Amino acid sequence: MECHVYYEGDDDPKKCTARRLERFDKATLYRRMEQVPYGVVLNPHAEQALSPADAEEGLGTLVALDCSWESAEAASFRMNGVHRALPFLVAANPVNYGRPFQLTTVEALAAACCIFGERERAAELLEPFRWGETFLTLNEEPLRRYGECTDSSDVVAVQEDYLADEDAEPASADGE
Repeated sequence: MECHVYYEGDDDPKKCTARRLERFDKATLYRRMEQVPYGVVLNPHAEQALSPADAEEGLGTLVALDCSWESAEAASFRMNGVHRALPFLVAANPVNYGRPFQLTTVEALAAACCIFGERERAAELLEPFRWGETFLTLNEEPLRRYGECTDSSDVVAVQEDYLADEDAEPASADGE
């Protein structure tokens, strides 16, 4: 699975997972959108959830946008390709640890690889990050379940289970 990243460069370079992926030769970065190849674009604003059925659509190519969450508006994702949103997953990176849907670029790419049945590729992408294995451990069950789905509607049904569990969690001891 080829991984490509449109790099906006608006986040902290020391914490940028896309730049580290490029440094370890695990992804290709592009600084101009028109250079980004056609593939499955991981877009949190997409109307359809990523599913194993999308593996064929992207012709073996995953595309992510690397930008800060503050600037991740729908307009930022104008890339050519099949746009899909990742389902419910929890971040393992130090900045957003435990937050649902707040994944780094490498977490998003690794999650997509797992959903496409390429767990070894996911582990390879996460290898340069000390918290990389934690991402796979934290999300082991949902990634397995999403990978067993046949299409986007199945993924959404599984996601609804996790979102219902999130809503049902009791308040903490301090009342929050």
